[in-house]
Amino acid sequence: MNFRAVFFDFGGVIVRTEHQAPRQRLAERLGLEYEDLVKIVFESPTARQASLGEIRTEQHWEAVARRLGLPAAEAQSIRDEFFAGDAVDRPLVEFLRSLRPRYRTGLISNAFPDLREYIVRMGFDDAFDHMVISAEVGVMKPEARIYRIALEALNVKPEESMFVDDFAENVEAARALGMCGIQFKETGKALVKIEQLLDYN
Repeated sequence: MNFRAVFFDFGGVIVRTEHQAPRQRLAERLGLEYEDLVKIVFESPTARQASLGEIRTEQHWEAVARRLGLPAAEAQSIRDEFFAGDAVDRPLVEFLRSLRPRYRTGLISNAFPDLREYIVRMGFDDAFDHMVISAEVGVMKPEARIYRIALEALNVKPEESMFVDDFAENVEAARALGMCGIQFKETGKALVKIEQLLDYN
């Protein structure tokens, strides 16, 4: 297979919740189960609106605060505590950088409008030739159109690209278009698989 591009998901792959304790403490303080708090943040109607760029990130977090029975003024502190255990996988970012310029690299992420700003602030926007963020293009995985937008941006065919994501349905959607899909479980195993496919050296 003659691969020309590698696309990565963001949350759950490049950035992961390495320490659950801060989120667990927040849930307990709010009288919630951990999973229920996660659903409020990521699976609520306003989460979808933010992921499609229909509302600002701040508006979503204000809605989260109201859902939790708290004043909107506490939205930022809730957000900070919720993500306090998240960490960027720096070895994975370095791997992405190492692929260039031999391969084109891209991001395909269902994310809120502030993701690009976060990536720039954290200093690894240079790891990507192009970033496709759902809030910026108005479409979310696993819809085929978001993958087509990414492929067109890097000027590659589906069969010339691979996509790494932690959700099986997103991987299957990429495969349905003809892309090589890899479900992310753990960094080391994912990198071995990618290197094998790329015949990387």
